[in-house]
Amino acid sequence: MSYSQPFTPEGKLADAKKLLSLPRIVVICGSTRFLTEMNEADLWETKAGKIVVKPGIDMKSPHELWSDPVEAAALKVRLDDLHRAKIRLADEVLVVGDYIGDSTRAEIAYARSLGKPVRFTHPEVDPDA
Repeated sequence: MSYSQPFTPEGKLADAKKLLSLPRIVVICGSTRFLTEMNEADLWETKAGKIVVKPGIDMKSPHELWSDPVEAAALKVRLDDLHRAKIRLADEVLVVGDYIGDSTRAEIAYARSLGKPVRFTHPEVDPDA
């Protein structure tokens, strides 16, 4: 076991991934308006041998789970927390789409604050470029 990283939760997670021989994990970020593009990116990243995590709910599409505005607001908070957990789990981030909204911009900043590499399907939208 390698102890090159301090005994932080992040270091322990990295060591566990190595011990389990897990492939790289990529989290897909972006506006849910790009779900088709996210699914295509998932296909290519999976073909490349990576574990892919991405948004699992499109709250812009009608559904009974978020038809009540109060419940929808609470769900949005939980989904944002869940996506940040996916970013912490991942080894890298892939931002999909040619538009970066406030939520995606915050996810990019969060990933970079953790030292995660961030790639873009459209590098011109990188808010830090």
